[in-house]
Amino acid sequence: MDFAARITRKPLPLDRNRAKSVRGLFPDLPRSVQELIEGVAGTSPYLAGLLEREAEWLPEALQHEDVVVRETDGFEALDAGELAAALRRAKRRVALFAALADLGGVWTLEQVTGALSDLADCAVDLALRVHVAHEIRRGKLPETQADVGGVFALAMGKGGARELNYSSDIDLIVLYDDAAYADDDQHEARAALIRATRKMAATLSDVNEHGYVFRTDLRLRPDASVTPVCISASAALAYYEAEGRTWERAAFIKARSAAGDIAAGERFLQELRPFVWRKHLDFAAIQDAHDMRLRIRDHKGLGGRLDVPGHNMKLGQGGIREIEFFTQTRQLIAGGRDPDLRSRDTVGGLAALAAKGWIPEDAAQELTEHYREHRDIEHRIQMVNDAQTHSLPKDRDGLAIVAAMMGESDVEGWIARLKSRLERVHELTESFFAPGDSRERPELSEEAQAIIARWPSYPAIRSNRAREIFKRVEPELLSRMARSGHMDEALVRFDSFLAGLPAGVQLFSLFDANPQLIELIVDICGTAPGLANYLARHSAVLDAVLGGSFFAPWPGAQALREELTQALQVALASPDGGYERALDAARRWAHEWHFRIGVHHLRGLIDADEAGGQYADLADACIAAMMPVTAADFASRHGPPPGRGAVVLGMGSLGARQLHASSDLDLIVIYDADGVDGSDGPRPLAPRPYYSRLTQAMITAISAPTAEGRLYEVDMRLRPSGRQGPVATSVQSFENYQMTEAWTWEHLALTRARIVGMAGEQASGLAEQVEALRLSVLRERGQEPRVMPDLATMRERIFAAKSSGGAWETKIGPGRLQDIDLIAQSCALRAGDPARGTVAQLRAGRRSGVMASESADQLSSVHRFLWRLHASVRLLTEKTMNFDEIGQGGQEFLLRECDCADPEELTARLKDVTSRAASTITDELPNDAGSDS
Repeated sequence: MDFAARITRKPLPLDRNRAKSVRGLFPDLPRSVQELIEGVAGTSPYLAGLLEREAEWLPEALQHEDVVVRETDGFEALDAGELAAALRRAKRRVALFAALADLGGVWTLEQVTGALSDLADCAVDLALRVHVAHEIRRGKLPETQADVGGVFALAMGKGGARELNYSSDIDLIVLYDDAAYADDDQHEARAALIRATRKMAATLSDVNEHGYVFRTDLRLRPDASVTPVCISASAALAYYEAEGRTWERAAFIKARSAAGDIAAGERFLQELRPFVWRKHLDFAAIQDAHDMRLRIRDHKGLGGRLDVPGHNMKLGQGGIREIEFFTQTRQLIAGGRDPDLRSRDTVGGLAALAAKGWIPEDAAQELTEHYREHRDIEHRIQMVNDAQTHSLPKDRDGLAIVAAMMGESDVEGWIARLKSRLERVHELTESFFAPGDSRERPELSEEAQAIIARWPSYPAIRSNRAREIFKRVEPELLSRMARSGHMDEALVRFDSFLAGLPAGVQLFSLFDANPQLIELIVDICGTAPGLANYLARHSAVLDAVLGGSFFAPWPGAQALREELTQALQVALASPDGGYERALDAARRWAHEWHFRIGVHHLRGLIDADEAGGQYADLADACIAAMMPVTAADFASRHGPPPGRGAVVLGMGSLGARQLHASSDLDLIVIYDADGVDGSDGPRPLAPRPYYSRLTQAMITAISAPTAEGRLYEVDMRLRPSGRQGPVATSVQSFENYQMTEAWTWEHLALTRARIVGMAGEQASGLAEQVEALRLSVLRERGQEPRVMPDLATMRERIFAAKSSGGAWETKIGPGRLQDIDLIAQSCALRAGDPARGTVAQLRAGRRSGVMASESADQLSSVHRFLWRLHASVRLLTEKTMNFDEIGQGGQEFLLRECDCADPEELTARLKDVTSRAASTITDELPNDAGSDS
């Protein structure tokens, strides 16, 4: 290390007499180093004393940069008394070396804090080991294979982030792995490790003729007022799970397994992750952090006017803690969803937040610069007299010393610039924690006031905290509703949404921190009550709006499947994970994407056709990603799928890739045992019960409600023999049934069948066979003369059994969607064509000559119109549509989607197109209803 060549600055020697005290002590050092040493001695009495004391050691030490390793080499062999003295000498020398490297500009802030933090880690580890070894020699600690008796120290705060300053306390939580001891040994082990921990703390923090190593604070442990200095890991986990608070979660952002049994400490932190990092965006943490800041400020008396003399650089306005709280709170909000945001250090945290779009890049850079400057000033304050303080001197001479150590000779200019920096930090961070007062309520009608008067009785607003946050949000909500043009409708729908919320703190905090979401919720409530109901059931989906990619291009089915597969694997592999957690993860993931499709459709970013395809992509991804997970869980009990495995066929709208917001899924499962007698597992099963039970497990995985809701309703009635048939069918039985027993309606349904999921290593071959079989059935059975007569009879029965849903019915009835779907399926069947979608099947009919071109084109046009209307209605409401009840916002959405100028035009067009379609279909059918199907 060429120390002299790397010096870029030195403090001015304000006290020249003190500077003279070190002159001549280092004759062999380069002149630049001697000048630095004189400047240091002239500004810091503490460092001047160290320079005189370590004059013989320093010249050689400056030749090597690994000061911590060098100064602690061989300490493992020392006894407790020798170690205490040696560590104090090492601390003295490391502090001196770091101060020279810091003040000379040789080391960065991270190198300075890193060296001090490395020394702290080493000191804690050595002290723990020497005292645990003493307990073992005394026979007081039961035998265990665990390193250091299973005890470990978590470095918290600045130590955990490797950000220690010159006079930092070290905050530790000391725990032990109780799994390392037998039940009968727990009490004895605990007592011995408590003694070792107390002695460790004394070794480091007691002041003697050699000084001290680090003041050691053990009060961050769980329930410190009533617990001993070392408790078991299981007791700590139980505490955090039941009683942990937001400030403790924030503290664990920086936690690091630093000493003792490092592996046990890392296991503990892994198990604690669900406590620290919540699976949903946690905007409620903002209020907690803001309250904590205010309590600290009030307790320390740090409020009021900002003046540089006497200002606390850590806790005062615009200080280090404000930057740390700003960073940690943002990390708490989003770090549960994005592991990249979990940096322990402040600078790294700011960079990660900016990279992921959680804070502006320029704000992150500015706060980073201010943070570095603040930390440098903090270090120099402490260097002067080795004082445990963060407050600037109150007198001008004291400030001049600190300014000089910062390389500044213009004291007044430095003070002015520092005040400006502090004000700027306070401005940047305060706007995040306390964005300002909300606007006043708009004028409200008596009906609106009556609705609002009910809100305090709703579950979401009953707690004091929820009321406090909602009070800030409410005026903005009401103002945006007033500007929407249909205030009363939006208010009624929001009232219904609010009444359905089980809790409100998280959601209201989300609105408080992100006002742009208020506009979205008003838009949804004012336009699409169906989507609002979905949001009320799954309010966590709003997290996705803030994730950065909510309005990005649609990724496609394959990318969705890969993303969900990764999410499932993470859920399965996490310490508290497993199959049930994977099901919850799938539901959370799917709900967010489902909500995104609905919002994009509502806002006109996609049309109904695109939405139908995206809903189908989402369903495909869910089944394709979850089927292997369900099969693996089932195989753990009954062995892998026997034979070639199984495939899942998507039928109906799923097969046609045309789903809407509330579609269920029509599925069939086909398997091939391939001559295998049974599965090979702990509880083997014959093929038929194996695949039947696997299918039931798949249905449960998709449709059963969990804590996160359900994915889809599943309908298996299209399988051979309907409700009476087995839920899983062998490929041989399926082929035989389709060729010899199936009715025409089942062949029509087969035109839409599509492979959407597989289980088993050879299932891809089975999938190819099933698709070939499907085409074979269509080509052979589609030529039978009974197809159209059967279709005519089926049509009559449908109309007789299902009454129309009224003037706005789009699905059931002559000339409506189901009617067009059936005639389109007959085209694919009679043509033996693989097409699945309705329009593609009509086109196949035209190509093959089984339908006239004019008829195919007309029905395609009508189908597109009806689908746009149907899909849009299903987004607006989960009930039968009443045009007058959907309100102005919903009406405007439907008119936009259907390209109509007014309700009268839409009404007339719906009546006209269904009439023409019904007539066209009737013309395609034989006059005689034909045979009974």
